[in-house]
Amino acid sequence: MKRVIEWAKEALDIEADALLNAKDKIDSDFVKAVEIAFNTKGKVIVIGVGKSGHIGAKIASTLSSTGTSSFFLHPAEAMHGDLGMIGKDDSILAISYSGKSDELINLMPHVKNFGVKIIAMSKSKSTPLAKFADAHIDISVKKEACPLNVAPTASTTLTLAMGDALAIALMKLRDFKKEDFARFHPAGALGKRLYLKAKHFLREPKDLPIVSSNTPLKDAIVVMSQGKLGNLIIEDDGKLTGIFSDGDLRRALMKDSFSIDDPIKKYMTKEPFYIDSADILAVDALKLIEQKKIQLLLIAKDGKLLGAIHIHDLIEAGVESSETK
Repeated sequence: MKRVIEWAKEALDIEADALLNAKDKIDSDFVKAVEIAFNTKGKVIVIGVGKSGHIGAKIASTLSSTGTSSFFLHPAEAMHGDLGMIGKDDSILAISYSGKSDELINLMPHVKNFGVKIIAMSKSKSTPLAKFADAHIDISVKKEACPLNVAPTASTTLTLAMGDALAIALMKLRDFKKEDFARFHPAGALGKRLYLKAKHFLREPKDLPIVSSNTPLKDAIVVMSQGKLGNLIIEDDGKLTGIFSDGDLRRALMKDSFSIDDPIKKYMTKEPFYIDSADILAVDALKLIEQKKIQLLLIAKDGKLLGAIHIHDLIEAGVESSETK
């Protein structure tokens, strides 16, 4: 088992060295590659075969999610009709460690006919692929982590990292912000934090457990149980006058003067906390719920109940405040 640990650490050391050594390869050609991608009016089309293709698909995905429109195109599919996906406003990011991949090299003259700019990623500027390129990104490594020095390991790790470096540089140039990222990831945690509104979770008065302040506690508890919100809203003459929570019930039971026949107003929380609009971010609604240590955030205007938002609805939807992250 000790040898297994040593082998794993050795693999990580080799790949880490490849990444650190690559810093010296960030040169004017890398800058040119960034400029080509930045000035592309259409899409950055990533092309690769085998392991390079898998890495290329990930790079295309990263570019697209960070503000640079991109997609992956397999060279074999391109040679059988998908070349039509390439437009004059596009650019190409072609990936091949050896720079000799037949599928890629055979495709390059046809791509050149489109008049698009080509960025090549290979182990050397002298590779056949690099000769077609307008900019070259060096992805050479001293050796692979593979003990046979055959399986793409350190080289694919470096290729992916160089793709990330390209994407990050483009993000910086575009001044790409959290809001932009969230726009491309509306279902993600950040998207929910920046775009989901509290009103999307608003329960209307007709769907809430509501009683008057003179309702006997024994009857109010039945309504509260049926509501399944752990809270009971009290209204009188169309005006919000109080709220009764399961915490209020526990405190009521502790009183010596407690009676199940008492009116709910004897035990309710008067002047409950509320906000006057649900047109706030859901994450901000959750922050208020957490700060006030409540389960139900009431929405009311001029004393009239407009609805309520329950903490469980927010959490179940994946909304997270900074306090819950």
